[in-house]
Amino acid sequence: MSEIPVVIAGGGTVGLATAVFLGHHGVRSLVVERRAKPSNHPRALGISLRTLEFFREVGLREEMAGAAVPSTALWRAEARTVAEIDRSQAPPPAERDAFFALSPETPRGHYPQHRIDAVLIPAARERGATVEFGVEVTGVEQDADQVSVTLSDGRVVHADYLVGADGVNSLVRDALGIATTGPGEIGDITLNILFDADLEGRFGPMPPMTQINHPDARGVLLSVGDRRWVLHVLPDQWDDASEEHCAQAVRTAIGADMPVEIVSVLPWRATARMADAFRHGRAFLVGDAARAVTPLGAFGLNTGIADAHNLAWKLAMTLAGQAGNRLLDSYHQERHAIAELVTRQALARWGNPRMHWDPTAVAERRAAGAWNAPLVTMGYRYASSAVIDPVVELPSTEDLAASLDGAPGSRLPHRWLADGTASTLDLNRSRFAVLTGPTGGDWHGATRAVAASLGMDLDTVLLDEQVASSLNLADDEALLVRPDGFIAWRTRGAASPTRLEQVLTTVTGRHS
Repeated sequence: MSEIPVVIAGGGTVGLATAVFLGHHGVRSLVVERRAKPSNHPRALGISLRTLEFFREVGLREEMAGAAVPSTALWRAEARTVAEIDRSQAPPPAERDAFFALSPETPRGHYPQHRIDAVLIPAARERGATVEFGVEVTGVEQDADQVSVTLSDGRVVHADYLVGADGVNSLVRDALGIATTGPGEIGDITLNILFDADLEGRFGPMPPMTQINHPDARGVLLSVGDRRWVLHVLPDQWDDASEEHCAQAVRTAIGADMPVEIVSVLPWRATARMADAFRHGRAFLVGDAARAVTPLGAFGLNTGIADAHNLAWKLAMTLAGQAGNRLLDSYHQERHAIAELVTRQALARWGNPRMHWDPTAVAERRAAGAWNAPLVTMGYRYASSAVIDPVVELPSTEDLAASLDGAPGSRLPHRWLADGTASTLDLNRSRFAVLTGPTGGDWHGATRAVAASLGMDLDTVLLDEQVASSLNLADDEALLVRPDGFIAWRTRGAASPTRLEQVLTTVTGRHS
């Protein structure tokens, strides 16, 4: 084993999440970030329920709740200016409650990216990671046994694996010689103006997101904290990034002459680009280094964190000698396919945002091949060597509940257990587990025998009749759930240690 198991190039949100997930599985990492300190700019805001489930799994549920910017109205408004917002646009609570019932998590508000980072940095260190700012990867060499990573301060670090989380212009990706495909940069540079203003004191409760349609300041206004806001202004009106012009743009979007303090300005440009390979030997790409998508839909950050979650348990099992090289290959198989899906979905919305925001735009989505937004972050499925007989076709691209049906390759459906505090998603405890109904006690002996034979952590969970029935799990059926909560295998009949061992050997790539 090398001096450090995993080096992570990039200490943004996805790189930090990778370190946290690895640490959760007992793997130390070194995170190096070229910036001198964490960014104070909010950047992304939308965290999906699936991402909240990841943080729940690693014990950061309450910390993330504290990072949220509370909102009295989780909705998107559209108005000429802030002063003209029609608060009757807010959707009825019932529409949101039906969606939230599909997860054990509920958003506490919205989650500015810099506030997420403030949680992840100490969490990564508490779980064994070393996080260094002002240092970047400048060179990568690898052989069959290790990766040698050259850092900007002159050090050469030898690691078992390298994770490139260093953004859309990834040096790691370039050093590995991995090409990219896609349209690249789309449109002109947009100004991201971070400012302070007492909008709620002036106008009352504010939605977290408002589409501003004023002809002289078209853009999007986002709440990112107490009296703090971001205005994304389209460049055809405001190509001057001076503080004076930015303040003028903000007041125009507000529709009132009131005190405004400009904190910072960050130009950005939408990008759609994907790496041709997410793995090269002992190196892997996650987040924007792997693929960058347009911002509409908030798919980018959530997809990047899901990359990290998928990769972490596979690296951990391989480092522990419980999996083979083929399991690491499944990272590319699974996440590259999802990146292609997300890119298609984001580009479809870029030309017609209504398909994303309007739940009634079913016909438009169907004609464009677009999925209803919750399906993109929670309803996707894996088809790889780490799933036995995957069911790839979704029952619906509109109804998330219908698509979370317990099929191999899908995320295990959430159901509350009898105590009302634990979810079916909590039962596997970040390892493989067999879930079966109340009459499946024979699986206990089978899993103990296989766990001993393969030297891995494996258990059986008997579900009560009500929960098993709600999962459409027949008396003679069982589910093998992976450490990431996805269903690796569904079987029926008597418990068979021989068959279970064959399945686990295949799924974990031990025969490769």
